[in-house]
Order: sequence, then C-alpha cells, then structure tokens
Amino acid sequence: MSAYYVVTGACGFVGSNIVKALNNRGVDNIIAVDNLSKPDKFRNLTDCEIADYIDKEDFLSVIQDGQLDGALAAIFHEGACSDTMETDGKYMMANNYRYSMELLDYCLDQDVAFLYASSASVYGGGGVFKEQREFEAPLNIYGYSKFLFDQVVRRRVLDDTGGHSQVVGFRYFNVYGPREQHKGRMASVAFHHFNQYRESGKVRLFEGADGYANGEQRRDFVFVDDVVKTNLAFLESGKSGIFNLGTGRAQSFNELAAATVNACRALEGKSAMPLSELVSAGIIEYIPFPDALKGKYQSFTQADLSNLRGAGYANEFATVEQGVASYVKWLAQ
Repeated sequence: MSAYYVVTGACGFVGSNIVKALNNRGVDNIIAVDNLSKPDKFRNLTDCEIADYIDKEDFLSVIQDGQLDGALAAIFHEGACSDTMETDGKYMMANNYRYSMELLDYCLDQDVAFLYASSASVYGGGGVFKEQREFEAPLNIYGYSKFLFDQVVRRRVLDDTGGHSQVVGFRYFNVYGPREQHKGRMASVAFHHFNQYRESGKVRLFEGADGYANGEQRRDFVFVDDVVKTNLAFLESGKSGIFNLGTGRAQSFNELAAATVNACRALEGKSAMPLSELVSAGIIEYIPFPDALKGKYQSFTQADLSNLRGAGYANEFATVEQGVASYVKWLAQ
C-alpha cells in the first residue's frame, strides 16, 4: 500500500486546498488531522477524498505510540491558531509551538518529509522581509510562536550538516482564496470585501496610518492556489529551508478593493470602474483606523523571493487582479 500523506489543519483554509490539490493529482491516501470543536469547517472537505480523519490531540498519541511508523510519506503541517488578536499566550504556544515540535521530532526520527506553515508575521513592523534573523521581530504572540519554531528548525536542521529528512517552512504572506469562509473575522480582506459589496454595495477600508494615505497600506497578497503549488513543488524537489511565500509584489488595499468590486461588477454585466470613481461614488469608503491595531499592524509587506527563486522555484504568482477575479467567481457559485 502507498504511504500516507498527513495534512494537519486539513479542514482549514490552506490545509483543505492542499488536500484537494493532492486529490487532483490522484492521491487519496490522506490522513486529515484537525480540531472540529467548531464543526463548520468540515464543509471544506466534502468534495475531497481522504483515507481517515484523526483529531489533532489523538494524532499525537497515534504517532507517539508508533502506530504510523514507516507508513508516512510526508506531513503538511498547516494547523495552527492564526488569530493575531488571540490574548491567551499559553494556548498559542502550546498549539503553535509545542505541537509543531512534537511533529518535527517525529519526522526527523522517521525520515518523513515535513512541510510546515510559518508566517510573514515573524517580521513584525520591519521593512525588510528577508529570511534572516536580524529582520525578525514579531509584534504579537502569534508571530512569536511561528518565529520561535523557525529558530528551532534553523538550529536543529538547517545549520546541521548531517543527513536528515526534508524540512521546509513557508512564511505565508497575506493568503486569500477559496475555502476560508470558516475563518470569520480572520478571513482575508478579499473575502470581507466580497461580502460587504454583496450586502451593501460598498466596501470599507481603513483610513491612512503610519504615513500612508487612505487605503494605501500595502501588503503582499498571495492567492492560495499559488501557495499550494509551491508546497507540492518543494515536496517533489526534496529541498529543505525556510522560505518566504508571497508574490514579491506589494499591492495596496485600494487595489484589492477595486479588484474585488470590479470582479463583482463583471458578474453583474457592469463595466469596471477606476479607483477614483469608486471612491467618489461611495462604493469604496474609509473608516477610522482601530485603536486596538495601533502598534500591532503591518502597514507594508513584500516578500523577498531571492531564496525561493534560488532554490529553483520559477513559477510566477497571480497578481491581485488575477487572483481576486478567480476567487470572486468561486465565491459567487
């Protein structure tokens, strides 16, 4: 029998897209690992084929007891608490850091490929987004949980010249796309803009902050299809490392809002409108910047892709306009 692929966070956003992509490649010997205390996430897997589902806590017992020894090809570790407003640091570290450590130990011991989700939040408010320690200064406990695990991987794997299983960390930038509806307020801005426009005919953006004009804060928005393609390409390559996973382009929230509105208008048979007209027509409006986010907000992100390209990944990434157009069609189904 073929070896199993484990996807943690399999009912979540990136995890479920990885499961679907594996299915599209003819792979269904997948063990889905997640926590369904909030059960609505199951819908992300209803069009997918898996071999088994295991609760995230039970999964630790399964591997610690040796029940899957010699049976795994790879673990895609996408499961985490990604709520940047979470205030329970003890929970965040247990869920994001300690759990990841258990999986890393197992994969190194069993020579199983381990591909995991890190985050661009490790860079904090800095303006340089390169995978080097001097540029890393997370602003919240979520970012710190990801940062600390990356440091362990560097010490134990990347700085070690001895042989070891493949270990790859991807620092996801602002991912958007299908199968994120369960995330609520933590879903992407594109998701919220689509729903705002459908409900009220307008979308809302933050007013200017940190020296940026209204809606001109800029992020590296990356389409989830590109995230999945990169994960699978690296699994095939066997290469290890910690890599930024974004587009290498910073685009403004204004551009994202305009792309979302115009994709919706296209479905309505209406012509596209430039940003200036969308603002003057009140379709895009600006709201005060929240006090709760001051000092904890990344106003600019842009992935430095030098290491990713240097590792041989040459595929291009969708622009906001391309990715959002595809996403809006999916949302409107």
